[in-house]
Amino acid sequence: MRSRWLGLVIAAAATAFSIWAYPRLPAIVPTHWNLRGEPDGFSSRLLAVSLLPLVMVALAGMLQILPKIDPKGENYAKFASVYWLLVNGILLFLGLLHVSMLANGLGFPVSIPRVVPIGVGLLFVLIGSYLGQIEPNWFVGIRTPWTLSSDAVWRRTHRTGGRLFVLGGVLMMATAFLRQVTMVVVFVLTMALVAVIPVVQSYVLWKRERSS
Repeated sequence: MRSRWLGLVIAAAATAFSIWAYPRLPAIVPTHWNLRGEPDGFSSRLLAVSLLPLVMVALAGMLQILPKIDPKGENYAKFASVYWLLVNGILLFLGLLHVSMLANGLGFPVSIPRVVPIGVGLLFVLIGSYLGQIEPNWFVGIRTPWTLSSDAVWRRTHRTGGRLFVLGGVLMMATAFLRQVTMVVVFVLTMALVAVIPVVQSYVLWKRERSS
C-alpha cells in the first residue's frame, strides 16, 4: 500500500473492470441516490464506466507531480511512505466506489447509500491514523495560514485533526445502517466538525505562539 505506483495499478484495474462491464450494463445506469436510498440520477453507460477511472488517472498523475513542485518539497522525503499510503488509500476508495456503482447497475444487490459512508469512514480512519506524521507542505494535510506559518502549530493541529478524523470515521461507519436521513445528518455534522475545529485551533495556537 506504500508503493508510489500502486495508485496507477488501481486506476488500471478500475479501467479493466469498466471494459468488462460495459457490454453487460443497461443503456442507462443509476449514478446518484436520494435521502431515501432511491436512485434519482442516471448517466449513460459510457459516462458511468469512464468518469471515475478518468478522475483516478488524473488524480494519480497529479499526486505524482505535487512533491516535485511544492516549495517545501524536501519535507516529502520525511513522510514519503505515509504520503503514498494515503494517496493509494484515496484511489482505492474511488476504485471500490466505481466497482460498487457498476455492480449495482449490473443488478447485483449493492446498496450504494450504505457503501459510501462505510468507505468514507474507513478512509477517514486511515487518514486520521497517519495525519500526525505529515510534515509541513503546501498540498497535503491541514493547510491554513497559521499551520503554514509555524511548524509547531502544524504538528499540534495535525495531532488534533488526526484524532478527529478517526472519531469521525468511526461515527460514519456506525451510522451506515441507520435511517438514511439520520446517516446524512451525522455525515454532514461530522464533516463540519472535522473541518472547522482544526482551523480554529490552528489560529488559537498561532496567536498564543506570537504572544509568547
